[in-house]
Amino acid sequence: MKKKETREFWRGVKIAFEGLEIAWQQEVNFRIQLAVAGLVIIGGFFLSLSLKEWLITLAWIGLVLGGELFNSAIEYLVDLVSPEYHPLAKQAKDVAAAGVLVLSLAAAISGLLIFWPHL
Repeated sequence: MKKKETREFWRGVKIAFEGLEIAWQQEVNFRIQLAVAGLVIIGGFFLSLSLKEWLITLAWIGLVLGGELFNSAIEYLVDLVSPEYHPLAKQAKDVAAAGVLVLSLAAAISGLLIFWPHL
């Protein structure tokens, strides 16, 4: 990688961490999901999950957190372009939130299937 490309890469990483900071500061659902993820990780250590179980668990955690970040980005963008109420703006925000709900439900079901045999 050339020097300029390396500099741009690290600039992008810095911007991504700024996005995480914004989500942490402004999105209560993101903080709740991070707390739940932390509890799941602690539980995984206590229950001695296998490598395969860890991979699945961490993938679901990443999907749910990533989904919440995308949902927040969509909400910010919709608020920018449609500051006043519009039915399509509401639908866009509702569908994005539904995406996080679907991911969360799938993660919870997978979590039960992984954790239950260890209990």
